[in-house]
Amino acid sequence: MERVLQRYGGAYHLMRPKTRNSRRTVSLPAAVAVALKEHRVRQLQERLQAGPLWDNETWGGLVFATETGGPLSGFSVTRRFYKLLRVAGLPPMRYHDLRHGAASIMAALGVSPRTAMETLGHSQISTTMNIYTHVTPEHQREAMDKVGAALFGQ
Repeated sequence: MERVLQRYGGAYHLMRPKTRNSRRTVSLPAAVAVALKEHRVRQLQERLQAGPLWDNETWGGLVFATETGGPLSGFSVTRRFYKLLRVAGLPPMRYHDLRHGAASIMAALGVSPRTAMETLGHSQISTTMNIYTHVTPEHQREAMDKVGAALFGQ
């Protein structure tokens, strides 16, 4: 991640990430990489359609942008996110809850806590494990089944 977009003083600003851990390369699942490449093709088409209205000079090619290359407002991103949740039949949640979900999925799949910590950009493993990972009732049941099998041969 080379830059982050922040909004303060009523305007958007491109900044360097605030910590050394924030400046990192993040691996992505292959399907996500494919989706981002497809998105890039659509974005290049939008850029051609916008012509001189496209603002690449100010924003330097944002990955997710308005139809003229500018920053998306937090309100529009949130509204779209809530709509997608409804369409997918998922419960309401905050956008940030996706990070918690990612941490919990990694934990459930046996990804090492250190790998999860670095992927999420946390400086302390305790942040990842104590705040971001959540245990589901199914995982608790599975754990107790394993304990039962080990202790009682069940």
